[in-house]
Amino acid sequence: MGESKAILLVGPRQCGKTTLAREFVPADATNYFDLEDPASAAALEQPMLALAGLRGLVVIDEIQRRPELFPVLRVLLDRTPLPAQFLLLCSAAPEVIRHTSESLAGRVARIVMAGFDLAEVGNSARDQLWFRGGFPLAFTAASDDASAHWRRDFIQTVAERDVPALGAALPPTTILRLWTMIAQYHGQTWNASEPARSLGISQTSVSRYLNTLDGIFMTRQLQPWHENLPKRQIKSPKVYIRDTGLLHQLLGIASPGALVSHPKVGASWEGFAIDQIVRAGRPDGAYFWATQNGAELDLLMFKNGRRIGVECKYMDAPTVTASMRIAQNDLNLDELIVVYPGARSYLLADDIACMPLTAAIDKVSRAKSS
Repeated sequence: MGESKAILLVGPRQCGKTTLAREFVPADATNYFDLEDPASAAALEQPMLALAGLRGLVVIDEIQRRPELFPVLRVLLDRTPLPAQFLLLCSAAPEVIRHTSESLAGRVARIVMAGFDLAEVGNSARDQLWFRGGFPLAFTAASDDASAHWRRDFIQTVAERDVPALGAALPPTTILRLWTMIAQYHGQTWNASEPARSLGISQTSVSRYLNTLDGIFMTRQLQPWHENLPKRQIKSPKVYIRDTGLLHQLLGIASPGALVSHPKVGASWEGFAIDQIVRAGRPDGAYFWATQNGAELDLLMFKNGRRIGVECKYMDAPTVTASMRIAQNDLNLDELIVVYPGARSYLLADDIACMPLTAAIDKVSRAKSS
């Protein structure tokens, strides 16, 4: 915890937040509250009485279920000397972040947690991580079939419980249909009109439900970057299913062999590479860029004053394209990296490097000021 009075650990359900918290405070300790447990929820009906006398580290799991706790936590965190620090776990970010911004400003540090990444599992397990995704129980399942079974149940649970809990008026079957439609758009510019027509709801409603899935870390909307250019540039976001294991489940891709022959394999690789690079590289900003004439860049990152471009190519031997050159010149890139599934790094041109994903992650993570 360091010097922080409180830590807000946010991330999707089942990514390992609770397991991590229980390394510090056992689940049966008086300092551990799980708001999905009726006993813990009842204990916090009078939160000041329940929390004020505790010492050391206090864990409150699924804090988004009780937003009225935040004003109480503010009082508790302002005590001098401070008898307890708080670890708050959350699997639905927007509402909680709003409450922490309003109630706990300057008192809480926020950490975003996801499932396993490439650094944790090792490059030898890259393809398994790509196919099964990073949720621990999906990745470590005894077989691909067992992993698929877990992912299918997880998707059903999110649609039936988590999304409705955030105020969605759609029935779970419709949420699943929308989620599957988003999977079909994975790696493409988002257009809400087609899903709206298919589902018989407004485009505004479709966008709101997409934002809800964003808020529980199921999807990612990569926003477009607009450069000051005399060109018509794309203004809509690109949409991704954050976890490629869930993407493959939604698309009905049953095996690694089926993935490599699937029409969406390139888009799947792109989403996987972007997620791993952004998570590990921690850029100051991440966008995509595209023009109406077809020039585009999969990922534009700003880090330590540098502009880093990334193109993701699922092929054995990528080559320099006209689109790469246009992006390089129009965006004034400091470097352009082409990420491919091969094993060695080499130069495509004097100023364009082709790299395996692990090498690209390392290079972006080490990026320093110009």
